[in-house]
Amino acid sequence: MAGPLLWQNFKVFVTRYPIMRGMISYSLIWPTGSLIQQTVEGRRWGTYDWWRVLRFSMYGGLFVAPTLYGWVKISSAMWPQTSLRTGVIKAAVETISYTPGAMTCFYFIMSLLESKTVEQAVAEVGKKFLPTYKVALSVWPLVATINFTLIPERNRVPFISACSLCWTCFLAYMKHLEHHEVDGAI
Repeated sequence: MAGPLLWQNFKVFVTRYPIMRGMISYSLIWPTGSLIQQTVEGRRWGTYDWWRVLRFSMYGGLFVAPTLYGWVKISSAMWPQTSLRTGVIKAAVETISYTPGAMTCFYFIMSLLESKTVEQAVAEVGKKFLPTYKVALSVWPLVATINFTLIPERNRVPFISACSLCWTCFLAYMKHLEHHEVDGAI
């Protein structure tokens, strides 16, 4: 009997505090992306970098989910309609405002979580931002348009978090390339 009651309480909690739904989703999806990337890299259970997995979980749950939640709330207030035109506008604004900041923060904060210096973090942003952003331009405008057009607001962060699993694998791949490997990686 405790299982169904626990599940019911969980559903009430994430309905009452929708930001928590995104934080829980991202704190699970981002480390999953890291594990998938490490598996492709050739690692297995005994050789996974569990600290890397933890960093991805912390970053996804404590940074990405709240900032994405804020962006969804702001964009929904600015453009409350759910038409195709509005979805395209939101996707375009997100692509030139939220996305560059989010990518910069990803490389910078994750570098700091790896105990790199501020100078090393800045260098990593400088080397990896543009190649990553170019790939993002080919993926996220379409995904964002679908999100803002077809998905109800309360499900937008979880929808994007599910779509971001593949993207997180790509970010994990880019993050762990050495600077000299970035140019030929994409």
